[in-house]
Amino acid sequence: MNELVSIIVPTYNTEKFIRQTIESVQNQTYTNWEMILADDASTDNTVAIIEEYAQKDSRIKLSKLPKNRGNGFARNTALEKATGKYIAYLDADDLWLPEKLEKQIQFLKENNLHFTFSFYDSIDEEGNDLNRRVESPNPLTYKQLFFCNYVGNLTAIYDADYFGKIILETTQKRQDWRIWLAILKQIKIAKPVPESLAYYRIRKDSVSSSKFKLIKHNFVVYRQFHGYNFVFAILLMIQFLYTQLIVKQQYIKKI
Repeated sequence: MNELVSIIVPTYNTEKFIRQTIESVQNQTYTNWEMILADDASTDNTVAIIEEYAQKDSRIKLSKLPKNRGNGFARNTALEKATGKYIAYLDADDLWLPEKLEKQIQFLKENNLHFTFSFYDSIDEEGNDLNRRVESPNPLTYKQLFFCNYVGNLTAIYDADYFGKIILETTQKRQDWRIWLAILKQIKIAKPVPESLAYYRIRKDSVSSSKFKLIKHNFVVYRQFHGYNFVFAILLMIQFLYTQLIVKQQYIKKI
């Protein structure tokens, strides 16, 4: 039985990329999915492009936010409308390989898991392959995830029948990392599909392209999400930086 997969996609001014992203989902060999795109009041042609695809494919569903509320709010809006057993995440500029869903759902079932993710490759803003693969520890423990987000948002899938819909506050950054932390706090370890199943697009204007912003947002996770005091959060950030700059590098491969 092929259960429904709900694909959560927040969008904002992504007219340059959204066609490729939608088509990478339409090209999936696993066909029982719904793609829920929540547009965060785009000012370009993003909505028109999504509507064009939605008119031809009933599995594609658009929710338009009346005003810009941020990526986290858009993601939660899409998640609230999800009806699938499985929740998958995809950003509006990233791409999936055709067998991505099929391989991950099969992996979940064969290993009796409720959460998994995969490795992924990197492309630049124009879609050129950067010959860079991001892997992760296998298995991945809560402690390892605590000091570094090894889970690529574009690769994660969880069983909503098991965890429920994981809807978090939208005022904090690094919402995706906080979702995986909440999951691993329950299941202790996670197993990735040990191959690349997606392409992550590195954009010049992305938040993750700014190292300073990355540090600031991660510090907020330790302070607000985990509730640690300022001094202890600083100590945790030292460990985080060591893990990010030294340990994680062994999982980034040239291909």
